[in-house]
Amino acid sequence: MDPTQMSAAELVAAYSSRELSPVEATTAILDRIGEIDPGQDGLGAYCLVDPDAALDQARQSEARWHRDHPQGLLDGVPVSIKDIFLTKGWPTLRGSKAIDPDQPWEVDSPVAARLRADGMVFLGKTTTPELAWKAVTDSPVHGITRNPVDHRLTAGGSSGGSAAAVAAGLGPVSVGTDGGGSVRIPASFCGIVGFKPTHGRIPLFPASPFGPLAHAGPMTRTVDDAALMMDILALPDHRDPTSLAPPQRTFRGELNREVAGLHVAFSPDLGYAHVDGEVAAVVNHAVRRIEAAGLHVTETDPGLTDPIEAFEVLWAAGAATLLDSMPGARESVDPGLGRVWDRGERFSAVEFLQARNVAAQVGITMGAFHEEHNLLLTPTVGIPAFEAGHEVPPGSGLQRWPQWATFSFPFNLSQQPALSLPVGTTPDGRPVGLQIVGPRHSDDLVLAAGRFVEQLLA
Repeated sequence: MDPTQMSAAELVAAYSSRELSPVEATTAILDRIGEIDPGQDGLGAYCLVDPDAALDQARQSEARWHRDHPQGLLDGVPVSIKDIFLTKGWPTLRGSKAIDPDQPWEVDSPVAARLRADGMVFLGKTTTPELAWKAVTDSPVHGITRNPVDHRLTAGGSSGGSAAAVAAGLGPVSVGTDGGGSVRIPASFCGIVGFKPTHGRIPLFPASPFGPLAHAGPMTRTVDDAALMMDILALPDHRDPTSLAPPQRTFRGELNREVAGLHVAFSPDLGYAHVDGEVAAVVNHAVRRIEAAGLHVTETDPGLTDPIEAFEVLWAAGAATLLDSMPGARESVDPGLGRVWDRGERFSAVEFLQARNVAAQVGITMGAFHEEHNLLLTPTVGIPAFEAGHEVPPGSGLQRWPQWATFSFPFNLSQQPALSLPVGTTPDGRPVGLQIVGPRHSDDLVLAAGRFVEQLLA
C-alpha cells in the first residue's frame, strides 16, 4: 500500500479500516516531496513545505480516527494549496518579489479555512507564475515548474505546481485558481482531473482583481476526489459577496446519477481554434467511445466568435489594477507580466465595459446552446505540453498564452462549470484532456458525466 499513489477516497478508507494512519501517509508523501521536488532538476511543484506542521496535523487526525470521530470528509488527507490563497501562518507571495514575506500572515482564505475545518493535513503551498498571470508556471522567485511526465516539458499554469504535485504523487489533492484555464490547462498537460466550477461556487477572499473571470477549483487524480473536495469547498463565505447559496445536494451523492441518454454536443474546434492533429485524434477516439456507451453526441459548434480580444482587455486591466497597488513591483516584475501591465493601463473604462458586454454575450450564446445540448465536449487544450520555460510553444509564431489556450478562457467569460479529464496520450506519451462544459449551476451534472467517462475509459 503506497500512500503516494492513493486517491483521497482510498486514504480515507484505509484510515477507517486501520490499514494506514494519517501519520504514515503524510510521512510517505513528505519523503517523496523531499526526494523529487527540490533542486535544479526537481519538479519545482512546491514553493513552501512545512513538515513539522503537517505531521502535527496528521497526529491530531490520527487521534480522531482512533476515537472513530473524524472531523470531516477527508480528515487526515494531505492537501496542497496554490500560493495564491491566504493561509494562516504561511506567507502568500504569489510568485512575486514585490510581496514582503516578513509580515503577519493571520488570515485564512475561504479555501484554506474550509480545508482546515475538515481536518485535512496541510503539506505546503504550490508554485505559481507571478500573480498567476500566464498558462505556464515559472516565476522570478521560484523558477520553472516541470511536468512529471517529462521534465523537459511545462506543467502548464498557472496552477502548474498543484498539477505537478498531484500527478507526481506529492499529495493526492490540491486547490488551484482558474481565471482563463489555470486549473484545466495544467490538469490536461499533466494527466489529472481539474475542475472549474460555476463562478461563486467556491468563494474567494480577497476579491480577485480579475473579477468575474476568477474561479477556484480542485485538482485531483479522480473525479470522485473532485466531488469530495467540492463538498468541502462549496459553502458560502460572507467575505465574498458573489458566493452562491449552499448546494441543495452533495456533489458526491450526485455522482451516480444517470447520464446515459443525455444530449451532448461535441465541438472539435469551437469553430475557430487550431488543434494539433495528435490531440484531435485522442479526443475524437474518446468521443466515439462516449457515443457508443449511450450518450447522444452531435458534432456541432456553439456559435461563438473568438472572444480573445475581450478576454485580454479584462485580463490586462485586472493585472494593471493589482500591480498598481504593489509598491516596488515595476523594478522586479516578470517582463512578460510587465508588458501586460502596460497594456492594461492603456484601456479606457469604455473599452473595459465593452469587453464585459462581450463576456455577457458569450454567456447568453452558451445559455441558448445548452437549451438543446445538456453538455459540450471539447479538447481541453488544442496542443500537448511543450518545452518548459516558454510562454508559447517555441517556433509556433504565437505571441501570448491566450492564443493557444483557446478552449479554456471562453468559459471563464461565461462563468460555466468545466472539467478537464485525462483521456489518453499522444504517441510520444504527452497527456491529452477532454473538457466537459455544462450550463451555469450544473456542476453536479458535469462531475457525474466526468465520472461516467472516467469509468468508461479506465
